[in-house]
This record gives sequence, structure tokens and C-alpha cells, in this order.
Amino acid sequence: MEVYTKTYQTSNGQVEGAQTKWAGFNILLVTGAKGFLACPAIDVDACERYGVAAAIVESTPDNPIGTLERFPNRKIIKANAKAKALGISEGMDATDAFALIA
Repeated sequence: MEVYTKTYQTSNGQVEGAQTKWAGFNILLVTGAKGFLACPAIDVDACERYGVAAAIVESTPDNPIGTLERFPNRKIIKANAKAKALGISEGMDATDAFALIA
């Protein structure tokens, strides 16, 4: 297992990316003070029950996010109610959502 991190600067401050990598599988997320964006391995509905704003970015086995460098180039495909309250919506660029969770 390997763990990588990356800081992204937004107009509202910094957010932090984290990637945990196993052979053939990764979990990636970008976190801010107000919530986080993640790969589809995370259950945003469960996060909602804990009062956390969370959204999922596009990733498939055929076109995985793969790295923190590719994360900003993805679109939001699902957002829970807490994330939507921050202004995050399906189809939004991940980089635009970064500023909303900062």
C-alpha cells in the first residue's frame, strides 16, 4: 500500500488530496474544511447521515481517476444534500467544487 498527498489552491483557500493505492485499486479524495470530494468507492449517502458534505467525481474501471493529478479534470456525478447546500451540483467541474469545500 502507498499513500500520496497533494495540496490544491483555490480562491477560497487550500484543499488537500489523498490517495491510498493498492495493487489494482485506489481510493482518492480531496478534503476541505466544509466537506470532501471522492471516488465512487465512498458512500456519500452514509456521509450525509453524519452531517458531512460529500460528492462523488466520475471514475470507472475503464477510465479511473488513477492519480491526484487527474482528479481536477473530473466532473461531479453525485452530491449529497449537504454538498448541494454548498453549491455543488452534478456536472460541475471538480476544480469548481474544490473552492466550495475549502
